[in-house]
Amino acid sequence: MMTTADGVVGSGPAPQAPGKVKAFLRLVMIEHSVFALPFAYIAALTAMFRLDGTTHWLKLLLVTVCMVGLRTFAMAANRIIDREIDARNPRTAGRELVTGAVSVRSAWTGAGVALAVFLGAAALLNPLCLALAPLAVVPMVVYPYGKRFTNFPHAILGLAQAMGPIGAWLAVTGEWSWDAVILGLAVGVWIGGFDLIFGCQDVAADRAEGVKSVPARFGIPAALWGARGAHVVTTALLAWYAVATHAGVFFWVGLVIVVAAFLYEHTIVTPHDLSRLNRAFFTVNGFIGIALFVCAVLDLAVRGLTL
Repeated sequence: MMTTADGVVGSGPAPQAPGKVKAFLRLVMIEHSVFALPFAYIAALTAMFRLDGTTHWLKLLLVTVCMVGLRTFAMAANRIIDREIDARNPRTAGRELVTGAVSVRSAWTGAGVALAVFLGAAALLNPLCLALAPLAVVPMVVYPYGKRFTNFPHAILGLAQAMGPIGAWLAVTGEWSWDAVILGLAVGVWIGGFDLIFGCQDVAADRAEGVKSVPARFGIPAALWGARGAHVVTTALLAWYAVATHAGVFFWVGLVIVVAAFLYEHTIVTPHDLSRLNRAFFTVNGFIGIALFVCAVLDLAVRGLTL
């Protein structure tokens, strides 16, 4: 018998312990960088289009390093801080820090390396990015503690994620942009909204452990309605961003695709049926970011951005 990462018991031989690096990458779910990266790229490429109409590949690479480094640090810190809570939740009892596949010391080491990589890449971009980098770290650490003192930790997660597009724009221009803030807010509200959906599967465990969240405090129906409202606001903010940046037809096509994906997402998850929650969370939201990114790049290329 063996237990999967989702707490599902099945038969068969236990898998071999992965290498330390592989186990750490599983711990921080490195593949989930796909959620936030496309929006950082949209901001960076739009800034490049306005700056000189040319794609600066080195800056895009450094933006990527910053995003992945900071997210890796955030996920490692989250897992370390929450390891005792995770151990008491059947869904998360198979996580690497709980099972011992990754030691706390190794997790802190990985988090430290990721933070150093983030700060180093920020320093290579421009002085303003380096100066503001510590501010981006704060919500990443506060978020896992949020569920201990507020029913709205999803808002802290949204704030943390909103910094991606803003930072990407700063990386290119070295200057503040309210257009980037609009896109950042769209990303933050979007991710906060689907975190409401994701939290629905842990209601019983959260209530038993005193973990705070909207689903645990107000119930699953209220959380799903909150997610729907958040995604309506996300759509409005993306439309505002399109108007503010004078986006063309391809971006608007991308927005239509996003709306269709939102409608599908909220159709397959209901208060009485959470069986397709993982599809809504991982597949649909990953698709949303990639689809809008592809459409935004096409739009910028048609308008004259040299790739």
